[in-house]
Amino acid sequence: MARGRSRRGGGDYGEFWPGFVDVLSTLLLVVTFLMSLFMIAQFFAAQEVSGKDSALKRLTAQISELTSLLSLEKTKAKGSEDELSALQASLSALTAKNNELAGVGLSADAQAKAAEGRLTSLSSELDSEKKISSEALSKVDLLNQQVLELRRQMAALNEALNASDAKAKESDKTITDLGSRLNTALAQQVQELKRYRSDFFGRLRELLKERKDIRVVGDRFVFESEVLFASGSATLSPEGFTAMDQVASAIVDLTKQIPPEIDWALQVDGHTDARPITNAPFPSNWELSTARASSVVKYMISRGVPPNRLVAAGYGEFQPIEQGATDEALRKNRRIELKLTNR
Repeated sequence: MARGRSRRGGGDYGEFWPGFVDVLSTLLLVVTFLMSLFMIAQFFAAQEVSGKDSALKRLTAQISELTSLLSLEKTKAKGSEDELSALQASLSALTAKNNELAGVGLSADAQAKAAEGRLTSLSSELDSEKKISSEALSKVDLLNQQVLELRRQMAALNEALNASDAKAKESDKTITDLGSRLNTALAQQVQELKRYRSDFFGRLRELLKERKDIRVVGDRFVFESEVLFASGSATLSPEGFTAMDQVASAIVDLTKQIPPEIDWALQVDGHTDARPITNAPFPSNWELSTARASSVVKYMISRGVPPNRLVAAGYGEFQPIEQGATDEALRKNRRIELKLTNR
């Protein structure tokens, strides 16, 4: 019976053992499967981290490229709009990639946020540069308009100058012609006046031929002062009235004969000798000579001579006709001269 129990106990052990082995095998397979899953998960995680590192490197390179583009934008305002479009496209792409990488660790998130902040700053700077570029372009347009306006004004001025030059040339020609005609007319008037002067002098010579104290010097009648005025006086003497009556009568007749287009005048010049005079009416010979010429002119006007044909001038002692200090020289220098001339 003992041998029978022994076989029964051995039979029970033999039946228990295969089940235990199956459990262990199953556990081993599960562990192996879990290890495989873990290794696969580690592999994919490593691949994902490696991909994120590559993306971050690309992101950093793109940020550097954006910085270079920004520097180029500051020096080249003209191409700012195209570069801004490119940067905005790059920013959109980077934002999309940043969203894809949102599941990476805290370090990757921080770098992505820093990159996004940098891109936002770059975008603001580019907007500012774009505004400056727009203002610069507006100023350039305004300057171009001003330059065009100045060119139009210069063209108008040149045209006006050309017209003025042409008009000036025509005017010069006209002035030359008028000058020539005027010179011709003046020459004719001078010739006619010479003829009337000759007639006037001839008549005066005839009227005053008995007067030895009145003489002709060149184209002038010379009256010694003693004939017309007392010493130191500018009031005509009775003898002076008589002499001036004859002269005034001849001038009135001459006025009727000379054509009105001849602009003539009878010039009355007063002269003194070199001896100084100092009295209340005449502080110097200037006043005396001028007063005597004015007295003659006023008397001729009273006798009918037109005032617009008379001229009074005083020369003092500064135009003598005789040199020296003798009584004869001084007497000849004290004089009234009448000269028929054109204006």
